[in-house]
Amino acid sequence: MAIDPRAPGPEYLAFWKEPHLCTLTTLRPDGSPHVVPVGVTYDPAAGIARIVTRKASRKVAHLVASGARPARVAVCQADRGRWATLEGVARVRTEPEAVADAVARYAERYGRTPGPDPDRILVEIALDRAMGNV
Repeated sequence: MAIDPRAPGPEYLAFWKEPHLCTLTTLRPDGSPHVVPVGVTYDPAAGIARIVTRKASRKVAHLVASGARPARVAVCQADRGRWATLEGVARVRTEPEAVADAVARYAERYGRTPGPDPDRILVEIALDRAMGNV
């Protein structure tokens, strides 16, 4: 079922507040999918999903390799028969205040703050599609 990522229903939003492990799908340069586990925070008011990661990760390399093409990605979480997916265009952000905000959001959702990491960056996804069965 299609869902407006900026105006999801209360059940959909509540599901994204539960601390589930998610997956991020990026595309390799050859077009094949690369799927990895990640923690994701969802901000429907801004139409953004955020992932904190390391700048040397393969997922970041795939986004950078997209060059001028929009880097389309999907994040998904599942819990038994419930699932929800967010899709959009990702960009890499390195500004300390944006990364710190993303870390704080991660800590709120997952109940733990990642340790300091000078190589931490932010993958920010401008959402344009959502779906799920919650």
